[in-house]
Amino acid sequence: MRFLVKVSIPTEAGNKAVRDGTLAEKLGRILNELKPEAAYFAEVDGERCGFIFVDVPDVSKIPFVAEPFFLALNARVEFHPAMTPDDLRKAGPDLERAAKTYG
Repeated sequence: MRFLVKVSIPTEAGNKAVRDGTLAEKLGRILNELKPEAAYFAEVDGERCGFIFVDVPDVSKIPFVAEPFFLALNARVEFHPAMTPDDLRKAGPDLERAAKTYG
């Protein structure tokens, strides 16, 4: 299943990694292991944040995705199921059924 993984790096931990020169190396090593479909970085609520799209084939693989960020960067990690436009088209019958039943 495809997930948007939101990784929030606390300012103190991020600053330490920037100062000691390890932020790019740590992120690069983690991303190289995860092989994401895409990864973007931005600021959210004053913290460094990554938005990483990965396929998680089984829930038992959630630690494989999350633990490196926890351990290397003291990050908060959120998992959000994500759909492509094709996935959304496939959901059409369920959307219609819900609209008829609950709308």
